[in-house]
Amino acid sequence: MTPKQFALYGFIREYTEKNGYAPSFNEMRDFMGLKSKSGIHRLLKELERQNILTRQPHQTRGVVLPNAQEISNDDVVELPLYGKIAAGLPIEAVADPNEKVAVPASMVGSGDYYALTVEGDSMVGAGIMDGDTVIIRHAKNAENGQIVVALVDEYEVTLKKWQKKGHSVALVPANPAYETRVFSEDRVEVQGILAGLMRRYERA
Repeated sequence: MTPKQFALYGFIREYTEKNGYAPSFNEMRDFMGLKSKSGIHRLLKELERQNILTRQPHQTRGVVLPNAQEISNDDVVELPLYGKIAAGLPIEAVADPNEKVAVPASMVGSGDYYALTVEGDSMVGAGIMDGDTVIIRHAKNAENGQIVVALVDEYEVTLKKWQKKGHSVALVPANPAYETRVFSEDRVEVQGILAGLMRRYERA
């Protein structure tokens, strides 16, 4: 799943488990921060194509999660939670060896993983919101377009889309309120690549 697909799936699952019925399209739209329902329709269509959910036609709350029980009962693994990472202005991420977070085993593959708590809103266009927990796969290299944990000048850590051209690196936000920051390649290191996202939804 993409981060947006995973975020929407998590919202639908948690909402359904709590209320006994699925959220409406308006509630899904508002949760995802979208301006229209068309984006929700596209995300649902892709989740349906992956056999993650089904939709009952002509029903306001017609989303069904046939595999919700199996997914919710997946084995879990514990990952180190390395403090907060800015999805806005860079912030230092401080590792606390005593902090752990449990994630579904299906979210991680081979390699080393860790988790970070997002602080800021510059990646909302990628479905990553303030307070989310992102799952990061350790990596030293990234392809253009991937969302990475980037270390700037050996002390600032931020979550942004990676774009490299020649000897320059652009850290690109997913929110038009923020500017793309460009650095020489020797000032930026990849610390990991976004692998998943978790979000807690509490109904008021």
